[in-house]
This record gives sequence, C-alpha cells and structure tokens, in this order.
Amino acid sequence: MPTAALSQLPRATPAAPRPQPAAVASASWNLEAVVGGLRSVRERWRLAQQRQREWGGRELPSREALRSVVAGLCGALFPMRLGPAELRQENEDFYVGHTLDAALNGLAEQVALELDYQQRHGRPEVDASPDAATRIVRDFAAALPHIRELLDSDVEAAYRGDPAAGSVDEVVLCYPGIHAVIHHRLAHQLYRLGVPLIARIVAELAHSATGIDIHPGAQIGPSFFIDHGTGVVIGETAVIGARVRLYQAVTLGARRFPVGADGSLEKGLARHPIIEDDVVIYAGATVLGRITVGRGSSVGGNVWLTRSLPPGSHVTQAGLQQEPAAGDGAYI
Repeated sequence: MPTAALSQLPRATPAAPRPQPAAVASASWNLEAVVGGLRSVRERWRLAQQRQREWGGRELPSREALRSVVAGLCGALFPMRLGPAELRQENEDFYVGHTLDAALNGLAEQVALELDYQQRHGRPEVDASPDAATRIVRDFAAALPHIRELLDSDVEAAYRGDPAAGSVDEVVLCYPGIHAVIHHRLAHQLYRLGVPLIARIVAELAHSATGIDIHPGAQIGPSFFIDHGTGVVIGETAVIGARVRLYQAVTLGARRFPVGADGSLEKGLARHPIIEDDVVIYAGATVLGRITVGRGSSVGGNVWLTRSLPPGSHVTQAGLQQEPAAGDGAYI
C-alpha cells in the first residue's frame, strides 16, 4: 500500500489509563471486634471440652508437615518412579538415605506431638518422652522393606488384573488405587505402632486426592487391587485377605452402631466385614456388618449384602431378588 494511503487510515485511539482501586483501610473490617469474638468462642469451646489453655505453640500433628513426610517416604520406596526427575540409578542409595533421614526426622517431630497430645487428653499412661517417639519411628523405618514388598505385590495385582494397564510403571505413576494403597500401607503401620491420629491424617491425604477412603486400622493382605477406585470405603475393623479385588463405589461398612449406657457410640468393636482370599467385589456393592465373604467368592455390582457367604459363592443383584425376606441377617 502506498505511503500516502497509509497516512489516511484511521489511527487507533490510545486506551484510557485503567483506574487504580482506592486503598481500603484495614479499619473498615472492624478486626478488633472480630478477633475478640473469635477469642470468646475459642474460650467457650475449651471450657466445654475441659481443655487447659494451650501455651507454647501447636499441640497437634500438622497435616502439611505429614504431607511432606509422606512425599519423602513415597520417593524412598519407589525412587526411580516417584523420586526426583534428575535421579540416576547410580545415586539411588544416596537419595534414599538422604530422603529417609529427612522424612523420619520430620515424622519423629509429629509423633512426639501426638504422644504428648494423647497423654494430656485422656491417656495419662502414654509414654510421651522423646525416647518413645524415637522408638516408634525406628520401628516404622524397620518395617519399610516389608511395606515395599507388599506394595510390589499390589502393583503386580493391578497390572495383571487390568487389561488397560500398559506396564507396572504406569500402575505406580497413574493408578489412584495404588496411590491410596501406598498411603494405607504406611498409615496402617503407624496405626499399629500407637499413633492413630497421624495414621488417620496420612490416610486422609490419599482420600482427598483419590476419593478412596481406607481407614488405617483396616487389615489388608498382599496383592490387593482397587480398580478405578472412586467412592470405595473400607472401615476400621475390616479384614481383607490375599488377592482381593474391589471396583469403584464398593463399601465395606458397619451395619449398626451399638450405644453404651451413657448414650454414646461404643468404639473399637469389630463391626466391618471379613473378606477372605481371592474374592472379587464389583462396582457399587455394599457389604455391611461383621460378616464373612468366603474364599473365592464374587459379589456382583450394586448388591447389598448383610449375611455371610460360604466359600465359592457367586451372588448377583438378580439372584438376591429371588431370596425370601428372612429377617435380621438376611440380604436386604
């Protein structure tokens, strides 16, 4: 286009400067009254809970600190898969040792907090000394090779049990069921060692990330596979054997909650199912109460099961509809 023609084109109007927001005075939030109101609510709660005033900092384990601890433990368990991208196999042992040292020291701090918390809140017999925290973390560290062996069996079960799995590496990197089971294996060991609050936090980290809710008290055998996984719930006193497979939205739950003389729920009772070896439970099934699903059985999708099954049983929703009502303990 000729220069003269260019000079006749309309010129863009410069954009008007964007108005800057006026500064907001902090006094407009009436913070003094809000802070005072929150203090009053905290004091009423502490009085109602018979809590002593908390001096000297936090008394509970930290969710964020434990998130960092678990990330380190996962890297140490699977260094070439869950460790740093720049890691080389010749440096594997150095990385594992360095990472474990940091993770276990961090864990020891959190264990000390929980033991102190237990001692101050209803369990005066608990040893809250630094030596007790050290013993727990040392025992936990000693269990890590066995935990890795169990996790290897879980990864192999997922690879063998899912035709969509391209490799065991894909299973470790991508499968939410394996992510949840890694957390559970760690959390269950902490639960057994006497720090159930830390164990529950570790379990809930996986629950938040995957939608799979496994209580750290649940006992789970080797070669465990949760396929897809979203919505799976496994209760505290569930016992699961070897080579068990669950699909999404399966619940292993309690059927009823006994109430004590004071009207509060009784805690610690065995109230969740026992699932024996080589059982498959398909999507949406609900298994409730302290019942036993016998070895080699399969429970079909969306089945509601409240009575024990002998070994080798195969139940489906259609089959249950033919069952007569038999009162307490029957299929419902």
